[in-house]
Amino acid sequence: MVEKVITLENIPLLDFLGAGNENIKQISDAFPQSKIISRGNEIRIQGRAPEILRINDLLNMLFQHFNRFGHLTPENVKEYLALENAPFQNDEVNDVIVYGNKGLVVKPKSANQRKLVDAAFKNDLVFALGPAGTGKTYIAVALAVRALKNREVKRIIITRPAVEAGENLGFLPGDLQEKLDPYLRPIYDALSDMVPAEKLKYYQETRVIEIAPLAYMRGRTLHDAFVLLDEAQNTTSEQIKMFLTRMGPNSKVIITGDQTQVDLPNRQRSGLKEALRILKDVKGIGIVNLSGKDVIRHKLVKSIIEAYDREEAEKFEKRDVHNSRKGPDTGTA
Repeated sequence: MVEKVITLENIPLLDFLGAGNENIKQISDAFPQSKIISRGNEIRIQGRAPEILRINDLLNMLFQHFNRFGHLTPENVKEYLALENAPFQNDEVNDVIVYGNKGLVVKPKSANQRKLVDAAFKNDLVFALGPAGTGKTYIAVALAVRALKNREVKRIIITRPAVEAGENLGFLPGDLQEKLDPYLRPIYDALSDMVPAEKLKYYQETRVIEIAPLAYMRGRTLHDAFVLLDEAQNTTSEQIKMFLTRMGPNSKVIITGDQTQVDLPNRQRSGLKEALRILKDVKGIGIVNLSGKDVIRHKLVKSIIEAYDREEAEKFEKRDVHNSRKGPDTGTA
């Protein structure tokens, strides 16, 4: 029997431990062969060394979550327990996707992010769908960097449609690339976390890593490449069909999108929605849906998404009530 004592410093105990120590009780229930006692600002763990190490790793993840978001709910604990206890379906895959700069370790932080990683290993084409902040683009970039480092592909190609989200590109200074750079900034940020600055610059100069608007993909065959199409909800039907037919030998493709944030002009259908309908029964294509539960940004982002979802639901309900009161339109003779 081994004992480890963890002291909670500068952490509000009620916020971290939960009402009635509910968060710690969840962990105790998940590790019945160990004894976990919370007393004052100490957490005392007694049990076998291998299990204590797992509990310690779990608590470290919870500390990181709390320090980043300022809260820890029983639902958060449940998600991290699922992450800790559920192995990848591909047994050969390590939990870590890639090791980034300054000791950064990139790995899935929710059950659905884990599903995305697993789907990418099983399929050559994966759709990752979900609201902002769920980490879909970040995980996709990490998978691309991993494939490049492991020499599974020769290059990374990242693209997105140049659609203006309430702004006019024509009024921005600079040439086309300079106008588009702000729209591609989240991708640059993710890459800079995972690839040293000098190497990233070299990769871009030699086109090992290429970041370009979707229009530049026309007429190309993308082989030996890990290809990411971001913000796919803003593609037209023609654009996404063009992109999908660019796949070449030994290519991996991840398409990310948020179907609730379409910035296309009115009356123009999202190519992403159409592609999902057309391809839903095609074998070899993975579809992963992330939700507000997977949001890893500021704690308010999840609440904002939930509020907008409620608003949308109320709109549809009012519309249905209004249509039912109108009755069927029988026309005139």
